[in-house]
Amino acid sequence: MQTEIVLPETKPETEWVNGRALQKVSPTYRHSRLQSQFWVALNDWAEDRGRVGIEWRFRIAPPGESIRPLVPDVAYLSYDRLGAAEEDAAQIPLATPNIAVDILSRDDRPRDVRHKVETYLRAGAEAVIVVDPKTETIRAESLDGVVTWSIGDVLVHVALPDFMLDVAAYFASAKR
Repeated sequence: MQTEIVLPETKPETEWVNGRALQKVSPTYRHSRLQSQFWVALNDWAEDRGRVGIEWRFRIAPPGESIRPLVPDVAYLSYDRLGAAEEDAAQIPLATPNIAVDILSRDDRPRDVRHKVETYLRAGAEAVIVVDPKTETIRAESLDGVVTWSIGDVLVHVALPDFMLDVAAYFASAKR
């Protein structure tokens, strides 16, 4: 049986990263806009496919490792993974989101971001999307590799069939 690392709910949330409790930073306006705009696009796409949430706490269980809390900025969890009728189980799911989106903050350490990406992928995420507001790039990592989009590109990924996000419009929306 896997052990579970249980952390108290905090504002902002606390995650288990690199063997320690790490409280997320309070986002800036731009971070908040990028987060909400990604949620809108993903939520519109998800329709009857699954749930999409912001700052949604998951109990992530990579095989053979402790179960630990991670809180992606935006997450998509398909109904195939956790059925539409499983409302109670969806509150703090013992599941890995199909897609986890992390929007970088100024205080994020690259090794912590790397650890979260690797943890999600080991636990079964189809892709982890990392948004970098400073370089205005979006990177998706999956077991199949890494793809990066920048201004002028349209984000499309096999893990999100028929989903499209105009990168220039996305970053421009955060400046309003």
